[in-house]
Amino acid sequence: MNYLSEMLKLPVIDSTGEKMGVVNDLGIATGEVFPRVTSLAFQGPSKTPFMISWRKYVDHFDDDGVYLKYPSTDIRFSYLQPDEVLLARDIMNKQIVDTQGMKVVRVNDIKLSASGENQLRLLGAEVGARGLLRALHPAIERAVSAVAKALGKPLPEDIIAWSYMDLLERSTQQIKLSVSHKTLGELHPADIADIIEQLDPRLRSQVFAQLDTSQAAEAITELDDDELVAEMLEGLSDRDASSMLAMMDPDDAAALIDELDYEKAEKLLRLMGVKEEKAIRTLLGYEDDTAGRIMTSEFVALPGTANVTDAVNALKRLDEDFESVYYLYTTDADGALSGVLSMRALVIAEPDELLRDLAYRDVVYVEPDRDQEEVAEEMSKYNLAAIPVCDENRHILGIVTVDDAMDVMTEEHQEDLQIAGVSAGGENTTGETSHAIAWFVQRQYWIVVWAVCSVIMASVLNTLCDNSMLFIFPMCAMPVVLLAATRMVAFVKNFFLENDDGDDEKRPYLWFWLQNTVTGLILALVVYLCGQLVATAAFTDITVWKAQLFISCFNVAALVTLLSSMSSVIYLKALYWCDEHDKAVSGTAMQLTSVLISAVLFSALAVLAIVSIMGA
Repeated sequence: MNYLSEMLKLPVIDSTGEKMGVVNDLGIATGEVFPRVTSLAFQGPSKTPFMISWRKYVDHFDDDGVYLKYPSTDIRFSYLQPDEVLLARDIMNKQIVDTQGMKVVRVNDIKLSASGENQLRLLGAEVGARGLLRALHPAIERAVSAVAKALGKPLPEDIIAWSYMDLLERSTQQIKLSVSHKTLGELHPADIADIIEQLDPRLRSQVFAQLDTSQAAEAITELDDDELVAEMLEGLSDRDASSMLAMMDPDDAAALIDELDYEKAEKLLRLMGVKEEKAIRTLLGYEDDTAGRIMTSEFVALPGTANVTDAVNALKRLDEDFESVYYLYTTDADGALSGVLSMRALVIAEPDELLRDLAYRDVVYVEPDRDQEEVAEEMSKYNLAAIPVCDENRHILGIVTVDDAMDVMTEEHQEDLQIAGVSAGGENTTGETSHAIAWFVQRQYWIVVWAVCSVIMASVLNTLCDNSMLFIFPMCAMPVVLLAATRMVAFVKNFFLENDDGDDEKRPYLWFWLQNTVTGLILALVVYLCGQLVATAAFTDITVWKAQLFISCFNVAALVTLLSSMSSVIYLKALYWCDEHDKAVSGTAMQLTSVLISAVLFSALAVLAIVSIMGA
């Protein structure tokens, strides 16, 4: 008996040989590295559930059953203790957190270890394919394992040790999982966020509730999905949500508050302390995607007349959760920014040296209404870990830190990848997925459109001309139209990504339209000549109706190709509009739209041309 699935349904037999029921669960005491089985749960007559002490009543067990020390009349039933969990009920087929691999997995089986005739301990959870096959039937698992081994690809066990498991559906505050266990709350906030994003929706709130307020505040800022953030906040009480937001950096809290509806946001702000509320409201007063919106009001600035000792004392007085200090800024008598010191310069200086004598005076700063992408580029240009945000009088309003700049650059990069139709998952550098089906869906969907339109044209022509085989002619020319539509959108996306300078006056719509119209004319001419060439080679008499149909379909294809190229400026304007309004747009969706429009237009015109020729 190595697995729980093999233990379940075994008969429970008392000392007289009487069958009392069948095993339906095992209870363990969680406060050990390898927990002992402490309780036996079985189903008696009429499906009545019973639980007894394993140590007290179980004599031994084997493949045929679990045998008790006493007759059924001497058995005293017990209850699950506070430090116990049931393996089948609480762990089997449940999601758990692998705190070593930083991922959420589903338990397919549970591995046990027997020591002696009646000692049984839990080793870990089987989360691989073997556990899933064994749950169906042990014979299936053995057969598949044997076949895999014969093919030279053995099916390994995938066991997560108990020490690295964290239960999700019961609070870890009530259950001590292991004396050496690394619980969910001890993970890095970014790892906790990754785990929450992997969970089923019904479990997210349960996991989030296991974190204390400071852990929750750090974890929620790492979530990438705005809707998920709003969901997590909605699941908390107003007071808990307000306390959590108050513990965050003001810029992170402002970003989260901005995702909530007005009434909810106002309620949470009013529940905060005056200082925190003011800081967040100040940031919310700036426009989206500007330096003012992403800056933090937590920075260190001292008069230039202060000395190094004053600066060190000021740093010592900062709260533990204060924003990371990269630089110390100096101000003049009017409170305006006058210089900046790195932490290294401060450390190696003499205690009585004045800050104005140590500070670098040519300070780079930005205005609060500067676009956030330009701020990130400025920081990258000067290799800054933080950049001050100042008003027109050079008074410091806040600072933008390197982590915020990286978030901006990542966001912009992901938007560019999305527009380009490339996955942001980072699986490869070409943007082409390695999964065959996904690759087909992303890049070769035009074949499906081609097939569907051909079927529709066959049906229409059969109705109008009593000859469904006429669809062969437009079917031959349609791929040209569809491929031209996809390449047109690809050109528009590349142009947008290369020329997205944010300046509306510099957008060369007219020049872009003229350029693509000329390109469309050239492509249309090539398609027309190809149609003429193929018709001449395929038909001995160019005047026969079949030749006329073939040439007409290619002429229609040439016309649609030209119209597709001329419409490219519409897609370019759509990209710029989405960028201005911070709307997500998928390059693949744009290509599909272009292909569908071209397919419908070509199909309609080709059918009309065929009907006209056949009617004549």
